Order: sequence, then structure tokens, then C-alpha cells
Amino acid sequence: MSAAPVPTRTLGPGGPEVPVFALGSWNTWDRMTPDDAVALVHRAAEAGAAFFDVAHYDMGPHAENARTDILFGEAVRAAGLRREDYLLCGKLWLWEYPARSFADQLAVSLDRIGVESADLVVVGDYLGEVDVPRIVTDVAAEIEKGRFAGWGVNNWLIDDVRAAIAFAQAEGLTPPTFAQLKYGLVRRTMAEGEPYGELFARGALALQASDVFEGGILAGKLTPGRKIGADVGGIREAIVAAYPEVQRIAASLDATPTQLGLAFVLSHPATANVLFGASRLEQFEDNLGALALLDRVGPDAIRTLTRTLWLDSHLAPTGAW
Repeated sequence: MSAAPVPTRTLGPGGPEVPVFALGSWNTWDRMTPDDAVALVHRAAEAGAAFFDVAHYDMGPHAENARTDILFGEAVRAAGLRREDYLLCGKLWLWEYPARSFADQLAVSLDRIGVESADLVVVGDYLGEVDVPRIVTDVAAEIEKGRFAGWGVNNWLIDDVRAAIAFAQAEGLTPPTFAQLKYGLVRRTMAEGEPYGELFARGALALQASDVFEGGILAGKLTPGRKIGADVGGIREAIVAAYPEVQRIAASLDATPTQLGLAFVLSHPATANVLFGASRLEQFEDNLGALALLDRVGPDAIRTLTRTLWLDSHLAPTGAW
């Protein structure tokens, strides 16, 4: 087990200090036994990575009626964690907004977890046009109520992100401080392309990386048996074909493919936090090894060794992913 605590980074301008690792809830807590869930929660807290992204999956393409958020709440209580012992990031969906208001969504999702408030929320995803001023204003209203303190966006069009920051600043409201984007060894364009890259470079936003392992493919599960994230750009076959090269590079560094993937994401200067799913304690322990790999090899060398794995470089970086 790792003796050193997971390091922290600032989650954007004015944002909180957060551990660089966070545990997600989509298809995770409902794939393990209650005892295993408790053990994972306890170990995350022990390692200094008690940051949990938890959503109620009941809208749009995620209308799954999943119990993963309920199970998370049960695991945290069974593990003996007090609310102040961990960071909680919720989700506000735009699929049925504003018909289903943020206030109503929070009332349901927080009740399902069994808490009164979150620390942060992520607002997304969407198709078509969105009313950015209304979103920022409604988010601010929930912050005023004490339901959470800060927020980020999930795979937004870059012009909408800029509009949200500008409107919030003009109105004296809380702007988004981080962007949760699909980012990893093979999907880099959204995070490293010029539009988001400009905001990252000047410190206007921090990056929270998600879908790092492509639904488990880059962890060796080449034919995932569960629902995984969208295949933006239709490159999934190429990702599967690239996995042996991921294995080769990782082995050359005396590391696992998952450690390589996480170390790569942490090598991006804007990355404040990496969100991953883990359904077994062994997976979490393996992931912790990415920190030692990054220290031992260094970010520049990791990026050089993996430069040929960028598979979506041909895609436009401005679309909602």
C-alpha cells in the first residue's frame, strides 16, 4: 500500500484543493458487493483520495434508473466517514433542463445519497443550444442556498464556456472553475486543442480528466461488457488496436497500462484531478502506482514515449463531446 498520501492540486481559480485522484460512480458502486464498496471507500480516505463524483443517472442517454448513488451513500456511512471527511461532486444534467430544475435535481440526488449538500457540481452534457445566462444564474441560486460551493462544466462547447465565465464575472456570480473532459492517452484533442488549451494556459479553468481508460479498454478489457462512454469520432477500433503498444510502453517503464494512462493525464499542467472508476480494491491500489511512475520517469519523458498514441488528432477540438 502507498505510504504517501495522494497529492492535491487546486481545482481552478479560487477552487478548492482536491486530491489528484477521484472515484466516479457510473457503473462502479453497483458492480461490487457492499463489503467491497466499504473497503474501497475506507482505503480511498486512508490514501488521501476521498473525492467522489456521484450522479443520479436518470435523464437523457443516462436514463438507467441506476442505484449506484444510493449504494455509494450506504458505503460511506458503513465505512464510518463523516460528511466533512470527504469531498462530494454531484451532477446537474441539462438533458431535461429547465423543465427539471437544478433545485429539483439536487433535492432528489442529495436525498438518494443521504446528505444535505455537495462540495461541487458538474453541469452537463447537452445537445443543441443552451441558455448560458440562465444556467449560471440558476447555479448561483443553489450556491446561495449552500447546496454546493463551486462548479464545473462537462464537455461543453468552448464558446458556451467562455460565455459562462464572462456572464458570471459581469454579474458578480460564481463562474465555472474546471472542465470535466474526456482525456487520456488516445483522446487528447478536446483538452489539448487550442480552444480549451487557451483557457487552461491562462489559468481560467482547471482540467478534470474523465474516461481515461476508454471504458476499460485501455485497462485490458478490449470488449467491455457494460455500457461505456460515447465513441467520439469513431476511433474505438483504432483504440483497441493500439492497446498492445500501450502495454509495450508500460512494460518498458516497469508499469501497468493503467498506471501509464494516469501518469500521462497527470503530466498535463492543467490537470487538477483525474476521475476514474474502480470496482475492486486491487484496481485502486494499482492506480496509486501512477504517482510513483510520474515521479520516477517525469512528465516530459512520459509524453514523449506516448506521442504516437494520440488517435483523435484529426478531429475538430470545439465540439461538445
